[in-house]
Amino acid sequence: MNTIYSALIAPMQRTRVDVFENIFVVFLGLGILVGIVVVAYTLYNAYKYRDTGEAAEKDEDLPSVGELPTGGKGGKKLFLSFGISAIIVISLVIWTYTMLLYVEDPGDANQEEALNVEVNGESFAWYFEYDNGIESTTTLRVPADERVWLDVTSGDVWHAFGIPDQRVKADAIPGEYDETWFEAEEPGTHEIKCFELCGEFHTTMTGELQVMEPDAYDQWMNDQLTMSITVEDGNETPVSEETGYGDVGYEMTIESQEWDFEETYTDDQFDNGTITVSNVSDIEQGGVYNVTISPTEGGQQFEPVEEQFDMTGPVDESYTLELNATESETNESDTNDGGEA
Repeated sequence: MNTIYSALIAPMQRTRVDVFENIFVVFLGLGILVGIVVVAYTLYNAYKYRDTGEAAEKDEDLPSVGELPTGGKGGKKLFLSFGISAIIVISLVIWTYTMLLYVEDPGDANQEEALNVEVNGESFAWYFEYDNGIESTTTLRVPADERVWLDVTSGDVWHAFGIPDQRVKADAIPGEYDETWFEAEEPGTHEIKCFELCGEFHTTMTGELQVMEPDAYDQWMNDQLTMSITVEDGNETPVSEETGYGDVGYEMTIESQEWDFEETYTDDQFDNGTITVSNVSDIEQGGVYNVTISPTEGGQQFEPVEEQFDMTGPVDESYTLELNATESETNESDTNDGGEA
């Protein structure tokens, strides 16, 4: 009874699992209580009106076959039992409807600040895109004890995204978005399924939800928001003092096309021609980035480089510095002079 009491008066801020477990416990408890009362009353009347084998008294007013019994006191017991049952059923309907309204809309005022993930079902696989532009396939990673909002859609046919352990189910319909949420309290692994018969490989359209410790999740996300860029020559040799390019000067500018980020790095910030930029220091969002590498004083023999990349996870890019036309002609002239000598 303590469990039922706490389920009825507990605060509304809870997970989907809590809501459905409380509904189950309340219905189970009341079902057992009603069952006990009904069975007990039935056994009581069966014992009270049992056939003892004694002859009935002659003056006893017994109904004959086909005659309705009298003496029921106006049906007070019937109306009493009906009234109590009606109160219980109506109360359960109202309470359950209120709980399900919370599941549909928990009233999260900080939804924009929560973790938001777009889920796309296509070609018998699940694709996840976080609100910072990072993407993953099949595996959805989230921190424990934090509310996660999902926008579910499909890229081909109708699917139904579901996480049974978290009591999550949402339709994945092409061109439409179905919003849902969940909050996993403990770290662990849970299966993701498709609950809509969607084609030949429907049964293989599964995924994995990994609920991680908050610190472990932050580290994983930092690893995703990491870009490693190497500047090399035409022989794939890193351009740096360590590789004999002591007179080379260049700077690299990285600019996001989707959020307010632009940063310039000079050649002395590169380690053996490579620089690593991560979420810890600079990068907070994925998406498309423009990369411009320009020669500075002492590095004018190289042509500028303009490239771009789409950051949906860890980036490892290499860019080649080409000799400009003037420097190429100088090198060829030196070679020819050396040949004539």
